[in-house]
Amino acid sequence: MARCQWGDAPYTIVNPDGAVSYITVKGRDRWALGYLRDAGARGCTPIDNPAPRWSAYVFNLRGMGVQIDTIHEPHGGDFSGLHGRYVLRSRVLCGHVVAAQ
Repeated sequence: MARCQWGDAPYTIVNPDGAVSYITVKGRDRWALGYLRDAGARGCTPIDNPAPRWSAYVFNLRGMGVQIDTIHEPHGGDFSGLHGRYVLRSRVLCGHVVAAQ
């Protein structure tokens, strides 16, 4: 089976305050950013989108200037407790787009 390649990809980030930045993302951080973009206002959870370290990917993306909220939600089951729902608040455009506002 062929492995998916998650090499460098450029993005333009437009934050709610209008600040624009340009980042390049790769690997699992890129994977997570793609899921966050696709999820929109519904957001992503480790329960619905299993991955080894969602919190680490979100931490890395926040460090690049991407605004992501964490909403703590309860869940039941044998190991009940709280999980995080990550919601992208920045507008994310593919490529380095000039004058993205």
